[in-house]
Amino acid sequence: MIGLIRVLTTNDEQVLNEHGRLISKMYAVPVRNECIPDQPLGIYNNETEQLANPKIVALGRKLEQEGSQALIVSCAADPAVEQLRGQVSVPVIGAGSAASYMARALGKRVGVMGITETLPDIMKAILGEAFVRYIQPEGVSNTTDLLTPAGRERAIAAARTLMEQGTEVIVFACTGFSTIGLASVLRKELRIPVIDAVEAEGLFASAVYKQLGGV
Repeated sequence: MIGLIRVLTTNDEQVLNEHGRLISKMYAVPVRNECIPDQPLGIYNNETEQLANPKIVALGRKLEQEGSQALIVSCAADPAVEQLRGQVSVPVIGAGSAASYMARALGKRVGVMGITETLPDIMKAILGEAFVRYIQPEGVSNTTDLLTPAGRERAIAAARTLMEQGTEVIVFACTGFSTIGLASVLRKELRIPVIDAVEAEGLFASAVYKQLGGV
């Protein structure tokens, strides 16, 4: 089993399980979805990330103790990933680093779209000279904004802006874009490669899980 940590607190089972459902469907692996407590807007700035870090570590340790053979922190900032790796014996995959490594493998100019004011440090470090521009959709400042029709339309508009400025591949710096199925929309409408952070984290985690004997 792969343990998937959501940094958005929710009682909505469909929202909670969406990332794991996508990964299970795409890579045929079992995923258990859990969320940290008391953060209904998720992580959207440094303060909320610092609040989340100890919760992520605690939940990751719990998931390992309950049988997870690999862990995913499903947030593009890779919050507490390094801390968690020091606390558990199983592999830990972060969404941001997974998506960035996939983008680098394409050898194209990369534009990144997220919900914070700046590109997450982990993604900036990995993308290096391939990085062209980062954009935050207008009026979108946390994950819940993406669950509205207006948020979805603004995300599509932001992607078009990235293309106009020389982007050859778009990378998501927010796993909330996966929840609204944005990658498939952009791939169809804009005809451009799109690296979905949940698909990327699932690819890495499922490969590790299968190497460790998971079925």
